[in-house]
Amino acid sequence: MAQPVEVGDKDFEERVLKSALPVLVDFWAPWCGPCRMVAPIVAELSGEYDGRMSFTKLNVDDNPQVSARYGIRSIPTLIIFKDGQPFRQVVGYQPKLQLKKHLEAALAQG
Repeated sequence: MAQPVEVGDKDFEERVLKSALPVLVDFWAPWCGPCRMVAPIVAELSGEYDGRMSFTKLNVDDNPQVSARYGIRSIPTLIIFKDGQPFRQVVGYQPKLQLKKHLEAALAQG
């Protein structure tokens, strides 16, 4: 089963912005309770959407440059990037069905 890949300030551009597939980035931190709640949902979705979308995680404490660049003030924040640009942003815990709607919207936009 596919799992989200850890990304950081050094490889964000290569793995996210230059990706041929849409990429969901989970901005999180180990001390964040809601982040721990959303992590298994993101992991499940990464398996369901394997081959159609990439899934990554970025620890905001360890990667301040990317976090600042995208104005991450609350976590978890999930941003779907498409063609190197933020397509949709979701802040806070969201149930799986709600997240799937955002993923489907990104895939539907050709």
